[in-house]
Order: sequence, then structure tokens, then C-alpha cells
Amino acid sequence: MQLPPDHPPIVPPRVGVLLTNLGTPDGSDVGSVRRYLAEFLSDRRVVEIPPILWQPILRGVVLTTRPKKSAHAYQQVWTKDGSPLAAITREQTEALKGAFGPGVLVDYAMRYGQPAIADRLQAMKDAGCDRILIAPLYPQYCAATTATANDKAFAHLAKMRWQPAIRTLPPYHDDAHYIGALKESVEAGIAALDFEPEVVVASFHGMPQRTLMLGDPYHCQCQKTARLLGEAMGRELIVTFQSRFGPAKWLGPATDEVLMELGKNGTRRLAIFAPGFSADCLETLEELAIRGKEEFEGAGGTHFAYLPCLNASETGIRMLQSIISRELAGWISQG
Repeated sequence: MQLPPDHPPIVPPRVGVLLTNLGTPDGSDVGSVRRYLAEFLSDRRVVEIPPILWQPILRGVVLTTRPKKSAHAYQQVWTKDGSPLAAITREQTEALKGAFGPGVLVDYAMRYGQPAIADRLQAMKDAGCDRILIAPLYPQYCAATTATANDKAFAHLAKMRWQPAIRTLPPYHDDAHYIGALKESVEAGIAALDFEPEVVVASFHGMPQRTLMLGDPYHCQCQKTARLLGEAMGRELIVTFQSRFGPAKWLGPATDEVLMELGKNGTRRLAIFAPGFSADCLETLEELAIRGKEEFEGAGGTHFAYLPCLNASETGIRMLQSIISRELAGWISQG
């Protein structure tokens, strides 16, 4: 059939995989950090205080004082490729290109900052993706992470006349591929140390206690991840929660308090890792690897090691390929 001359271009149909993660400032300077925090802390999924009460606090004391402190932290981990989170997410994306066949486009976006979810989702649609898997890289489901990333994608879909078919990656906190990858990574990290840790700590990002009371499964999924991993490794793991902010009661025990308590009570050799993060970032490289070491050794510890996230390692990419392939079933050939 001959198409009319004014017919829009026809793009061959493709499948899209959009990896999403939290986001990062564009730079480590105070201005960039302030813009990032303003967007992040204005998200109703992140701060569930009514805006009429929260925004004056945010625009006042928070954005006046916190950006300088956060910028200093970012400056300690910033790389020639930008923030670690952005650089590693790009690496993960590049490593997965071609992993699902020639008809599958793999891209990434950030919930806050750039590249924006709406922009990359639209680019996928323009490239012919009529089926898209949105893949938040959070093993444990939380409304403040997984849900808000999906919200942003759905908000853009609501503006589209011709929407692609959409799937979202479910939490994979107890997936055998994920637990196996963590076991392989953590055991290899421990084997490479020049000391044998007496204690191994699994530190997850903290959330306000009220999120558990409201029905968020995050706390339970973190505990299950640690239990399954501990069983697979044949050793007990201490579970803690980091990154408290503000006066509200948060999930505990708190990572910083546990590190200091262990040091004071005689633990001398410790290893810590962050299984809830798919890529190393400010919260792992500055909060754990730098400040955590200072806290533990300041309390009497002598040997401290932070074990990296799965990142774009062969183990981590193999795991992502496995769980994403499963979610693409019926859209791509599994042969």
C-alpha cells in the first residue's frame, strides 16, 4: 500500500527497558546541590508533611543550611565522570545494551535531576518502543523510591496520546538471582581483605517509622533480604538503617549508633555493605566508607572495610539481565 506523502514516518516497533534510579545533582557545588535538594525534598512521596507546613521549613532553614553540608559530602566522592551514581548507572546501561536482543532499546533516567524520566520515556516512544519496561533499581519496594519513580513515568504517560504498553519491574528483595549475586559479591569482598571481620553489617537506607505503620513493606523486605543472604552465607548479619533526617522516629537500629556501640563494646574488625543500593553513591561512599569508618575507629575499632555495591560488575549485570529478561517474557524471544 502506498502511503500518502504527508503520512508521519513509520518507525519499526521495538521494546524498551528504562532503568531508573534516585538521581544526583548536576555538580558538587552548593547551587547544584540546592536545586537537587529542592526537587527531592518537595516530593510528597519523600516528605509526607502537608506542603503548607513543610514548604516554609524547606525553603527556609533546610535549603539555607543543608546544601553546603551536602555539597562538601559530594565533593569527597565526585569523580571525573560526575557523581558515582550517575557514572555507575550509565555503565550498567551500557553493559545491558544488546543483552535482550537487537530489537530492545536500553536506557536510563533519574527520578530527580537529569536525565529526566519523562524525557527518556518520550525518546523511547519516538524511537519506536511500543512496549516499555520501567525498571526502578530498588531491590526493596518503598513508596519513597519505587513508587515515586513510577509516578513520574505515569505522569508523562498521562500526557501522551499514543501510549506504549507498560510494565514495571517488581521488587526483587528475595529473588534467588539477587541473593546469589550478593553472596558472591560480599564473600569475594571479604576474601580480598587483609583481615577477617568479626562482624558483618548490612546497612539499608532508613525510612521514617511511620512508613511501616502505614503499610509500606520496605522494612520487612530489608529484613528478608538480610535473612536469606545470611542463610546463604552461613553467617549472621547485623541489620541497620542509615541516613536519618529530621526529628521524626526512623527505622532502626541506626547504622552510625551501631558502629559506635560495636567499637565501644570490643569489636575490632568489621565489614559493612549496603544491599539496598544497586549502585554506589553518596550514601555509601561518604556516609558509610568515610564517616562510618571514622565512627567505628573513633569508638575503638581497628579494622574497617566497606564492601562495594553490585554496581556494573559482571555479577551485578548478570543478575540484572536475569530478572529483567523474566519481566520481558512474551515481549521478546527467550531463546
